[in-house]
Amino acid sequence: MELMKVAILFAVTAVAEIVGCYLPWLVVKQDKPAWLLIPAALSLGLFAWLLTLHPTAAGRTYAAYGGMYIAVALVWLHFVDGVALTRWDLAGASIALAGMAIIALQPATGA
Repeated sequence: MELMKVAILFAVTAVAEIVGCYLPWLVVKQDKPAWLLIPAALSLGLFAWLLTLHPTAAGRTYAAYGGMYIAVALVWLHFVDGVALTRWDLAGASIALAGMAIIALQPATGA
């Protein structure tokens, strides 16, 4: 159950980061309205706050989060950008998620 809670929190955190970066990309690359920068900034603020909800050291949290970010970014690539995922994408995401689980669920003693 602990892994599920960590994974869900990391997934929500990743969506907040991706939205916060995707909206400015739309403004700059696709000439979308500048007001999109306001929800982008709010989303990035939410992203930073969500990272503080983890009880472990910041560096360990960021390292574990990176694995989930990779997986969520690939889901975004498929559903938002409409790009088909390859077996290499899926293999890479699986390895990244395994790394996230190893880092996030290590024994409290750090052994």
